Amino acid sequence: MGGYILKRLLSAIPVLLGITIIVFLIMAMIPGDPATAILGSYATPENVARLNRFLGLDEPLWRQYFIWLGNMLQGDFGRSFALNRPVLDEILDRFSATLILAGTAFVLCAVLGIIAGTISAARQYGFADKAITFVVILGISVPSFFLGMMMILLFAVQLRWFPASGMYSIWGGGDLPDLIRHLTMPAIALSVVATGVVARLSRGAMLEVLRQDFIRTARAKGVHERRVIWGHALRAAMVSIIPVLGIQAGFVLSGAVYIEMVFQWPGVGRMLVDAILKRDILLVQGGVVFIAACYVGFNIVVDVAQAWLDPRIKT
Repeated sequence: MGGYILKRLLSAIPVLLGITIIVFLIMAMIPGDPATAILGSYATPENVARLNRFLGLDEPLWRQYFIWLGNMLQGDFGRSFALNRPVLDEILDRFSATLILAGTAFVLCAVLGIIAGTISAARQYGFADKAITFVVILGISVPSFFLGMMMILLFAVQLRWFPASGMYSIWGGGDLPDLIRHLTMPAIALSVVATGVVARLSRGAMLEVLRQDFIRTARAKGVHERRVIWGHALRAAMVSIIPVLGIQAGFVLSGAVYIEMVFQWPGVGRMLVDAILKRDILLVQGGVVFIAACYVGFNIVVDVAQAWLDPRIKT
């Protein structure tokens, strides 16, 4: 297992390197002068030239990239000019909020999706299967940001069950119940599409396992049906379900960007949108690379978990 983990870690290096190149080139292709956008009304020719020298923007593009990459490898993501603080500090402060939102949404989509898919497969062509399929298709078809706005209109404006925005109440609170009240709607809105995808693919994986010989043998031996489904079949199906969870983790993490804007959640997604509008290049580059690195790391964990369930994968 140690050799397999090391191989997966080494394979992540070129992926992360490619991500840094893509992010850097995209930011470099944005029209306009970053120094002028940063300085705003103070953008005199002298100030623009001074800031370009300070940021290294007067260097050739390839040299700018290697300077930026070298600094990041030393833990220096640069300094945000819009916020006047280190980029990494700002990302880490915001990431805790994003992790709470995306982590909750991921747990919801994983648990609810696997349960729904398992029940649907066990009751194939029955009422439960048809009802779950209908709800799943409906959930997949509705964009998360639209669902979020409709939830705000209904549950926050009309019924006043939940707050419409923020992470904590502005007039106090700050405790766990206050966080849960603010977290409920954005987490549900973010998890709906991923839950539908996990449920559909879990159903397919379970149906394939339920047709195998060892399931028929377990039933012939008189093993209780509940144990056959939730014990034997689900464990075997998890080998196919776990990679889907890895993909949906990336979807949830990227989807947090617009959900954070809809609900004004103070996470990395909202930070990136604000940084793009302000042309805060180092903050945008650092934020995107950090999120991508988290996604790559989570996929390594998923691959290791899959190899643990099915040792044949390591060969």
